Formats: sequence, C-alpha cells, structure tokens
Amino acid sequence: MTKPDPEVTSAKTDQAPADALPGHWVERWLPASWRPYARLSRLDRPIGTWLLLLPGWWAIALARPDGAPLDYYLLLLFAIGSIVMRGAGCTFNDIVDRNFDGQVERTRLRPIPSGQVTVTQAWIWLVAQSLIGFAVLIQMNQLAILLGIASLGLVTIYPFMKRITWWPQFFLGLAFNWGAVLGYAAVADTLDWTALALYAAGIAWTLGYDTVYALQDKEDDALIGVKSTARLFGDRAKLWIALFYDLTLIGLAIAGGLAGLGWPFWVGLALAACHLAWQVVALDPENPQDCLTKFRANRDTGLIVFAAFLLAKLIA
Repeated sequence: MTKPDPEVTSAKTDQAPADALPGHWVERWLPASWRPYARLSRLDRPIGTWLLLLPGWWAIALARPDGAPLDYYLLLLFAIGSIVMRGAGCTFNDIVDRNFDGQVERTRLRPIPSGQVTVTQAWIWLVAQSLIGFAVLIQMNQLAILLGIASLGLVTIYPFMKRITWWPQFFLGLAFNWGAVLGYAAVADTLDWTALALYAAGIAWTLGYDTVYALQDKEDDALIGVKSTARLFGDRAKLWIALFYDLTLIGLAIAGGLAGLGWPFWVGLALAACHLAWQVVALDPENPQDCLTKFRANRDTGLIVFAAFLLAKLIA
C-alpha cells in the first residue's frame, strides 16, 4: 500500500478557504505554521473586522462634544480590540461549527475541519486572543468595561442560533454592533437614546448585509439543516434586504437628529443611502461571488457614515 506523500498532504491542508482574499499577506508573509491560526481569526478576511469596528467608530465620533478633537487613542483601542475579539469570536464559532463547516463547500477548508488545527489548539488560541481583548477593554471607563464584559453573552450564544431560529442574523447584529453602545459609553460615560438609535441602526444594517452573505450558502445550508434569513426569505431576499437597509438609514437619521447634527451628516447619509441602494439593485442573489462582493462593499458604507458623523461634529 502506497503511503501518502506528506508534502502533498501538507499542501492540501494548508489551502486557504474559498472566500479568503487571494494573495493576502497571511498567505504571502506568515510562516506556514502560523497561517492556520491567522485563518481561525479571519485575518485573511478583514471585512468582518471592519464591520465589527465601524459601529464603535461611529459612536466615538458621535458622542464627543461639538468641535472637540477626536480621541485617536480610543479609535486605536477599538481597532485592536475589534481585530482580537473578532478573531476570538470566529475561533469560537469554528469550534462550535466544526462538523457543519466540513459539509459546506465554502468552509470545508477552514483550519479545524481540514485538520490544520486541533480543537484543543483552537481553544488555547481563543483564550490568548480574549486576554488581549481584556487588556484593551480595561483601558476604558467603568461603564465601558461592564458593557464589554456583558457582550460575552451575545458572542457565546450566536453560533448556536442557526440551529434553533431562522433569524441568526439578528443575533449576529446584537453582538456585532455592541461597539456602538460601548464606544458611546467610552466617550460620554453614559447611554442615552442617541446611543440606542445608533445600536438599532447597526442591527438593521447587519440583518441586511449578513443576509447577502448567507445567500452564498443557502443550498448547502438547506442540505445540512442550518437556518438563515437567506433561506427564510427565499425569492423575496432582495426586498427584505432593502427593508433592512431602509431601517438602517432611519436609525442613523434618528441618531443624527437626536445629536443635533448639521448638514454634513445629512449629505453623508444621502451618500450612504445611494451606496446601499446600489447594493440592492445590482445584487444577483444566485451568484455567490456577486453576493460576496456586495457584502464586502458594506465597509465603504460604514466608512461613509463614519465620515458623516466626523465632519458634522468637527464643523459644529
């Protein structure tokens, strides 16, 4: 019996997942033994970090007093925290979903189902990232620290939601946009209706863009029994995505109105509305690559909103 060639086997198990960015620095620069851990943290797919980070940056820009300088140190803390906590959340998600991931074409090459990392190694990596995240969190005020700790419950329950509800995207929205209340509290040391409106807008935004993302897997999800809004909405997915994006814009408008923002915010919000409208009109729900492209485009939406908050506060 011929033994498998270890170099060929290694080459197969070191392949990047299908939705990783081609030619990313993770693949070009990191030693082979480090790559699986970077992939567990989705460092080769930075869009998730952006989508986790931006609601926090929105809140930091919105909560500061009119005309006050932006707290760049806090922006940096949120950037570091988003990288490591998104990595920790994805690692936990992969541990929980390892049996499902092996049955889905897009995820079968993730580090755990492909054998690049053991479950024990993944747990150790999860703890290491969480400790870095905690070190970042304790640089903030007491309210922000308490809110950061409270978010762990949302992060923990999310991976299980696709097994019991058609709305796992809603629970992802609860977790992914917690940075909006955390960032607001870190600046203002309080929470008010402005912060809650911003949080609600982020949840609606996540429902929209993650439904777009889930359209890639709807056939595999149906085969293995995983639930999602993409499967729930079926042929009406574009209509529902448009509705969620409308609710996003309404929530942002309420937050901006409560904060008394001037014309730069409303110009920026109009630009964001145009960008979201383009996503819906141009989306091809049957084309997985187009769905991935439109999903990634939400980084630009988030940056437009951040710029709108930033400029409105600076000019005020």
